[in-house]
Amino acid sequence: MELSPLQTILRTIAAAARVPVIVILIVFVAFSLFCIGWIIVEGIRERRHLNYELAKLLDEMRDRGTELRACINASGLLERQKNALTELTWHPKFNKEMLLALEDNLIEKEQAHYDRIQKSTELVSKLAPMCGLLGTLIPLGPGIIALGNGDTLTLSQSMLTAFDTTIAGLIAAGICLTIHTIRARWYKAYMLDLETLADCAVEIMGENNEQD
Repeated sequence: MELSPLQTILRTIAAAARVPVIVILIVFVAFSLFCIGWIIVEGIRERRHLNYELAKLLDEMRDRGTELRACINASGLLERQKNALTELTWHPKFNKEMLLALEDNLIEKEQAHYDRIQKSTELVSKLAPMCGLLGTLIPLGPGIIALGNGDTLTLSQSMLTAFDTTIAGLIAAGICLTIHTIRARWYKAYMLDLETLADCAVEIMGENNEQD
């Protein structure tokens, strides 16, 4: 079958993209497997130590107003939550407006940290199906040509590549989407509690400053 110059250019582009697409899909699958280990380690190292009741911790912070840092460090919060809250307590002479500004800055930094983690799995969950679709369509061109020439071996190889790339893309996307969803729930709870505790700490420190 004779192709026009434009069709030849498109065929060349598609053929050139075949290997990079397959390589990218392999990287995505490897990354998704890495993320499984990552979230397991995160659960073991961090969440198993997460042990507190928000209301009781707030009461304890209120009762130990002048010993906020000791109260926070003795709690069952995550290490990142403790670090952010103790950063507030290192500035007892700040007025309430300054403490609120510092609180906003710390909250934004924590949110940015979790957003960076989430971006990777979110990106793969969106790109992997697209690459899988590309990996499906690219081999179909040679396969259709082979079918026209009666070359069933080339056709079967092209179809096999098409199915394999689709499966790889869906596996990577499914794993990353699941992990992204689990982490979104975790991180939302972390941030809500951190904001509540930071507001309470600022209020207590503001009252202590007024008493001084």
